[in-house]
Order: sequence, then structure tokens, then C-alpha cells
Amino acid sequence: MKHDTNQWVSISDMMSGLMLVFLFISIGYMIQVEEEKEKIQNIAIAYKQGKTALNLALKKEFEKDLEEWNAEILDNNTIRFKSPDMLFETGKSDIKDKFKDILDNFFPRYIRILTNQSFRLDIDEIRIEGHTSSSWDTAINLRERYINNAKLSQNRAFQVLDYCINVDEVQDNLDWLITLFRANGVSFAKPIKVDGFENAELSRRVEFRVITKIEDKIYKIIEASK
Repeated sequence: MKHDTNQWVSISDMMSGLMLVFLFISIGYMIQVEEEKEKIQNIAIAYKQGKTALNLALKKEFEKDLEEWNAEILDNNTIRFKSPDMLFETGKSDIKDKFKDILDNFFPRYIRILTNQSFRLDIDEIRIEGHTSSSWDTAINLRERYINNAKLSQNRAFQVLDYCINVDEVQDNLDWLITLFRANGVSFAKPIKVDGFENAELSRRVEFRVITKIEDKIYKIIEASK
């Protein structure tokens, strides 16, 4: 009977030891999770601060021009040129002279802001997006309307990129621009809606978007924690 009691005590001690091991593992895991959470939170805070600072810089630089250009600066730092009559002829990708004049004024100042040391290292991509409405008079179905508008929006985005990258005032930053500057045709995948319905006029637009490296930073933290 004494032997059985000693055996029971040994099993109890072993179970208590295992529980302590699992407890330490759980605590270690919780600490690791909290550390990774804190890192991501710090990156998110830095991203928000940088985003806000860039937004203020853009608005300060361009606030007096936006009405004349029929443009706006969104909270995510997208600059939207929203007057199709000022941009291109219907169904064509040649840039109108008025829009060329705007780009001559806008783009060097835009690049001067983005190459500031406060923003330069966090920029992953400078994207020109061409957007269209969902209409296409000769298209026979949705697929054809989408493809035709995809081609048109891509050509328009490329024409804007081609024009901007040849502006004299940005040639000192050409090497930097080449690594970041992209043209992207969106077709009518992101229409502007008013009261739940597509506004064709507003949907035909050109946008300049800054993509930051925040996603890469978070990915590296996740990879390092594996």
C-alpha cells in the first residue's frame, strides 16, 4: 500500500511538472505575441504619422491649384484629376494640351515632395491609374466593354507616365523614378458612385497614388517570428 502511495505521488509530481512546462511555454508564447503585436502597432503608428504628414505636405503645396485643375487630394494621398473634358478626347488616349500644362506644373512639385527625406525611403511605388466609365457604345456585352475600357485606361495611364517622365525638371530624379513609376489601367473596376449608382463623368479620371513599404515591413516581422 505504501508503494502504491509513493507511485501516486510520483505521477502527481510528474503531472505538476508538465503543467509548469506548459505554463512556461504559454507565457513565452504570450510574451512573443505581445512583442510582435507591439512591433506591428509601432509600424502602424509610424505609417499613420507618415501618411498624415504627406497629406499635409500635398495639401499645402497644391491647395491653391486644385479648383483650377478640377482635382482633389484624398485622405489616402491619392491625387485625383476628375475632369474628363480636360484630360482626353472621348475614347482616345492622347493627352489634351490643357492637361499637359497642368502636368508641367504639377509633376515637378509632386516629385519634389516625394523625394523629401521625410518620405523618400518609405515609398514603394508611384502609380498612375487610368479609370473609365463602364460604357462603350459599340461593345456587345459586358466582357467586351471591360476589355475595351481596360485597353483605353492602360493607354491613358501610359501616356501620362510617358509625358511626366520626360518633364525637364524631374530628370535629376530619373533613376529613382524608373524604379518606382508605374502605369496601371483599371478599366471601370473602381467606378465613382453617387447615391449607389455609377457617375460616368466622375468615373473617367486619372489618379496619382503613392504606395508605401508598410506591407513589406509587416511581412518581414511575420517572417522573422516564424
